[in-house]
Amino acid sequence: MGIDAAIVGPGNIGTDLMYKILDRSDTIDVARMIGIFPVEESEGLQAAVDEGIDVGTDGLDSVREHADEFDVVFDATSAAVHEQQAPVYEELGLFAIDLTPAAVGPYTVPVVNLDDVVGDTTNINMVTCGGQATIPIVHAVDRIADVRYAEMISHIASKSAGPGTRQNIDKFTQTTAAGLEEVGGADEGKAIITLNPAEPPIMMRNTVHTQVADTVDVDAVRDSVGRMEAEIQGYVPGYDVTLEPVVKDESDVGFDLGDTVVLTTQLEVEGEGQHLPPYAGNLDIMTSAALGAAERIVEQSGEQRVVGGALDD
Repeated sequence: MGIDAAIVGPGNIGTDLMYKILDRSDTIDVARMIGIFPVEESEGLQAAVDEGIDVGTDGLDSVREHADEFDVVFDATSAAVHEQQAPVYEELGLFAIDLTPAAVGPYTVPVVNLDDVVGDTTNINMVTCGGQATIPIVHAVDRIADVRYAEMISHIASKSAGPGTRQNIDKFTQTTAAGLEEVGGADEGKAIITLNPAEPPIMMRNTVHTQVADTVDVDAVRDSVGRMEAEIQGYVPGYDVTLEPVVKDESDVGFDLGDTVVLTTQLEVEGEGQHLPPYAGNLDIMTSAALGAAERIVEQSGEQRVVGGALDD
């Protein structure tokens, strides 16, 4: 069984997602790629045509016109655009997988909470690239020891940050911090992102600080993080924990920790290179997470069909 999908937004993320689906998925078919410019002015639409995929050039009007061709929409536009388009997807009975930081639907990380949200919504939000990379680590720590505070710092190559990413910086920090709390389980979360102009470009690197009780079983936390890493690698092959959780005491952090310690974990994400260069792990993890979510939905549905946000007979 499979589902037919449309990709709305033929930029770098949408195009990479298209190639990723074509290369990796046996259950998702790209029925149409939709943008707002003529094909000759859009590299993504031209790439879709070259792959034999039908395209639309009238944005939301193309979605309306061809809505009977697909059940799922991958929205790879921008936060502002998705906020405007989400109600239309719902009206058309389409399940939306949102790759922007709009957060219209519930924050969704496939290995953490997808099973809990699917079936109760018409729209799931893939948080942010930093959220997909670091929320699972916070969750892995939190299931062993209550995370009182979580902070993530995401370093990405400037070359991998296009106009959409740069326009969404504020949304990135707000959405990621909220995701650390609502999905990761932290009592309080904070997100920071830096764009690094180094040459050659750096891989996406993330540091995660989690503040927990000083009685924490560090070995149990490391085991939990290791299991989480293996799960994520099931749909993000280039995901790699480069530093297992290590304890930072007061002399390391420079302030009084009271009855707590800080565990620091580091990870790196290398892209698969279907469309984007391997250093663009920040974009690759978003498309991988979106595809992973869609495939898990199909797996859950069995003989059912994804319609209007529910798994209907």
